[in-house]
Amino acid sequence: MYDRAKIDIKAGNGGNGSASLRTEKFVPKGGPDGGDGGRGGSVYIQADRNLNTLLSYRYKRHFKAQTGTAGSKQKRHGKAGEDLVLTVPPGTVVYDDATGEVIADLTKPGDRVMVARGGRGGLGNTHFSTSTYQTPRFAERGEPGEERTLRLELKLLADVALVGFPNAGKSTLISAISAATPKIASYPFTTLEPVLGVVQVPGTDQSFVVADIPGLIEGAHQGVGLGDEFLRHIERTRVLVYVLDGSGQEGRPPINDLQVLRRELSLYQPQLAERPSIIAFNKMDMTEAQENWEEFRNDPAVQDADALPVSGTARIGLDQLVLRIAQELESAPPHARFAPQVETVLRPQEVDSDRYQISREDDHTWAVSGPTIERIAVMTDMENEEAVRRLERELNRMGISRRLQEAGIENGDTLRIGSVEIDWGETEV
Repeated sequence: MYDRAKIDIKAGNGGNGSASLRTEKFVPKGGPDGGDGGRGGSVYIQADRNLNTLLSYRYKRHFKAQTGTAGSKQKRHGKAGEDLVLTVPPGTVVYDDATGEVIADLTKPGDRVMVARGGRGGLGNTHFSTSTYQTPRFAERGEPGEERTLRLELKLLADVALVGFPNAGKSTLISAISAATPKIASYPFTTLEPVLGVVQVPGTDQSFVVADIPGLIEGAHQGVGLGDEFLRHIERTRVLVYVLDGSGQEGRPPINDLQVLRRELSLYQPQLAERPSIIAFNKMDMTEAQENWEEFRNDPAVQDADALPVSGTARIGLDQLVLRIAQELESAPPHARFAPQVETVLRPQEVDSDRYQISREDDHTWAVSGPTIERIAVMTDMENEEAVRRLERELNRMGISRRLQEAGIENGDTLRIGSVEIDWGETEV
């Protein structure tokens, strides 16, 4: 089961604005008529009910939305780039790989989150015409789209998890109470990935989803036997069913298995130990299990717990087990979530703020950071003298030039604004 993936995404760049001037016949001074560039496509991630693994991201991990097209003359605006929608199974948690922040928890089919915003299209030169400056010959470049690395983790959305040691009979049990068909064999670690099955409650039209979790062993919470990989799929389940080998054939008393399983879940995630639980004392078709049952249910550690004798092989006590699980689910808490439930998470940037910070990186290099000035700089065509002068005017208007001079910047020093570098003094007015 491919339940983890890391992908690189990039939203589309905005299209460049046009710096066109009208040159129609009999219109000698037509003025600017350049159109705006189209916005770049954004990247979304959406839960799709038809998917159950992240396998589609195993061999392809780089994704890019469409770039907006450039504006053109006669005030024609560029076409917006198409958004890119990446689909994942319900139950997928989306993380920012750089910060570890949970961006979204997509639990329901159709849940959708924006993970990278498309760049704004550059403004055409019509926006820069004034009463004293009527023929601007420059336009903005398109804004680069956001890019980031995401980590995707699928955490199963089962109602019930069967938890037990290898060879405890979990696969036989799930095959007996549902239509699931896991591999069944008489050796440990037969099940190597979670298996889901839908269980019909006898005498009702109700059903629930049960997950057969691969066998856990002591040290599972630290990754022994890939235990931490499997335990992740228990995090959302509403009810736990501890499946014990009642026969003790592996040389371990059933009560010891129960104590180890409880401890491993508690060490992995303390709240799992508080999850509603039922004990399925399995293999009651064997004499050893029948002999161990009385001692087990009279143990002080079990007396306050729900413990039922069952046999997946002989189908003993299965209806009672299913009915007891259904009863527990009626009052069990809902599926665990790892982020607020929202359809779309927008991450607006403070692009209208004049706030900025100035820092000195070395003797001859200065840096200015701030949402507005960084956006203006990256959308400036540094090959166009008029566009560079506009950037200089913005530096003056925001007070950045004055503060840099007070801080000691000298002609010939390098000024870095986001990803843009300027040689101070060569272009300053």
